Amino acid sequence: MHHLGAWAELLRLPALCTVPGDALAGAAALTARPNHRTLLAIASSVCLYEAGMALNDWADRREDAAERPHRPLPSGRVRPAAAFTAACAFTAAGLGLAARAGRPALAVAAPLAATVWSYDLVLKRTPVGPSAMAAARGLDLLLGAAATAGHVRPALPSAALLSSHTLAVTTVSRQETRDGTPAAPLAALATSGALTWLLSRRPPHRRPSSRRDPRLPALLTTALSVAYAATTARPYVHAALNPSPPLTQRAVGAGIRATIPLQAALAARSTATTSALLTVALAPVVRRLARRVSVT
Repeated sequence: MHHLGAWAELLRLPALCTVPGDALAGAAALTARPNHRTLLAIASSVCLYEAGMALNDWADRREDAAERPHRPLPSGRVRPAAAFTAACAFTAAGLGLAARAGRPALAVAAPLAATVWSYDLVLKRTPVGPSAMAAARGLDLLLGAAATAGHVRPALPSAALLSSHTLAVTTVSRQETRDGTPAAPLAALATSGALTWLLSRRPPHRRPSSRRDPRLPALLTTALSVAYAATTARPYVHAALNPSPPLTQRAVGAGIRATIPLQAALAARSTATTSALLTVALAPVVRRLARRVSVT
């Protein structure tokens, strides 16, 4: 059990629940009904996400030895070679699952995998690091669209909104281990406000259904947008008032958890109410798992 706990910590098990919503939101931008290829896209996304988690700790093992000696690799609970092997295996599995979903899905998964590896090995410590992470999250949403319907153009606006959120959270995370400045959490707070406003605007046109109340998607979108803003607002304000490592880490954790209501709002905005409800149902799972395993 101790060994399994170390791997759960290495792979950021609670954060894994933020992955399925990417593909569901991408599929929702093109069709209200996910299909079996959408499930393959979700599985591919999960594998590529976990590849990034394992590779991240492998690349940061020397830095973590000084700043986070309790992490699985510097503490000796997981061997560096095992983490690197897991990253390779997850990447291969992710690309294989995308290939089964079709050529359009693989055409998105390949640059997604390249972005993940480039971020962890090279770009993370450069000024373009947050942008690379944002690009990866946007590509993950487009993977769901490509797998479901074979094209991605209608999903680009949703990918842009999700990428903007990820950019803000990743920028805040760069000062998790040191005293920072209020600029990053204030920018993240402004981003959350802007995204909430954009989500509340008139949703994309969809063919009306006689079986559903046309007001339901709009009401659900509004509720999920409010939930997204509420999840991030207070932690961002606290981190701006006192940009210390503990409060910054709390803000980053809130930003990661807020990905779920954001994904759900994007799906609801496209009138995919079932996908939205399935996505937001993962939120309490994240909260429960986060009590045992850190999401950052």
